[in-house]
Amino acid sequence: MPSARTSSEDAGAAQFVPEGKDWAALRSAASGCRGCDLYRDATQTVFGEGPVPARLMMVGECPGDREDTDGHVFIGPAGRLLDKALDAAGIDRAKTYLTNAVKHFRFVERGKRQIHQTPRRGEAVACFPWLREEIRVVKPRLVVVLGAVAAKAVLGPSFKLTEHRGEVLEHDGLRVGVTVHPSSVVRAENYRESFDEFVADLVAVRKS
Repeated sequence: MPSARTSSEDAGAAQFVPEGKDWAALRSAASGCRGCDLYRDATQTVFGEGPVPARLMMVGECPGDREDTDGHVFIGPAGRLLDKALDAAGIDRAKTYLTNAVKHFRFVERGKRQIHQTPRRGEAVACFPWLREEIRVVKPRLVVVLGAVAAKAVLGPSFKLTEHRGEVLEHDGLRVGVTVHPSSVVRAENYRESFDEFVADLVAVRKS
């Protein structure tokens, strides 16, 4: 279980987290979280989803526009690409618990559009108590972090994803697989190569 956070760092969401409760109680409580300022503009909290317990847990960055509107994880463009990559890697999404390091949408407004923004370090730290409790109730045998925000949330702020992608590391009693976020593949100029590398990472961590 990750434990590198101090009590002061956990102050954000900690007061809203009913520690020791089951998944349903956690999800219900998360809907009222005010642990950072992102709740002010987001439509809703987007909590993790999937089987509980689950052998595999995947942690992304934060909800996007579609997720913020509909309240479900990984249903936008990055989610559709993740579905395709999971299928290619022989991973069943229906048996995988999916969540994000940050539970509210971070964005800037440009006209009528809401443009996704990468969460700040402080927002990921504030939200970490939710992720810690999800790990506790899901009891995954493998946690796969998708992208730098998730990797730093689980493995610490100095972690360098590019040095370890495709690897499985041992950290605080967890087995943690490392790869990029599917949104980076969506945006990649060399899409086919980036997609194949992403799938290769997933295959490597699944077999480790």
